[in-house]
Amino acid sequence: MSRLVVSTFLSLDGVMQGPGGPGEDDSNAFPHGGWLVPHVDEEFGRIMDEQFQRADGMLLGRRSYDILSAHWPHVPDEEGGAKINSMPKYVATTTPMTATWRNTQVLVGEAAQTIAALKNRTDGEILVQGSSDLIAGLQRADLIDEYRLLIFPVVLGEGKRLFAPGTVPAGLKLTSAATTPAGVIYATYERNGAPVYGTVAPDA
Repeated sequence: MSRLVVSTFLSLDGVMQGPGGPGEDDSNAFPHGGWLVPHVDEEFGRIMDEQFQRADGMLLGRRSYDILSAHWPHVPDEEGGAKINSMPKYVATTTPMTATWRNTQVLVGEAAQTIAALKNRTDGEILVQGSSDLIAGLQRADLIDEYRLLIFPVVLGEGKRLFAPGTVPAGLKLTSAATTPAGVIYATYERNGAPVYGTVAPDA
């Protein structure tokens, strides 16, 4: 069985919408597209390259697929194109579509069912990149094994958040943490069963 890893960019208040530029995701009149760009540095690039090198496949929602498939087929092999264009890619969608990006399989149906079946029939690590609506469905179905979060020093106050209402409660274990020179926190968490609760004892 494969492991499902969510890699995402977050503002400090948990927003993941439209990090790469205006027009990337302007739904609900989101006005802050491109908030990630001023904080990109060499270390950020190294982290992202490492994530793609580790992945055995990539899972995308329809919108993220359209964005990435318009870009990566034109990227030279030596700049990362060889790995990403050759790896298996899966698009989760509720309506049939034609995928033109090399090595892409379309998964039509409810994500809870199609992604559970994908995990069962594959091995290694499947990386979920972007795809906020898809991630929300995966959280409700409790299918995510690990989060790799890049948290940026900006507060947006509105937009789609990583943990939306309906997310299944989960305990997480911090497995690594680092910062980039630009102030981005890179933290990784593994699924660690159900939350554990207790009571803070009052002072004696």
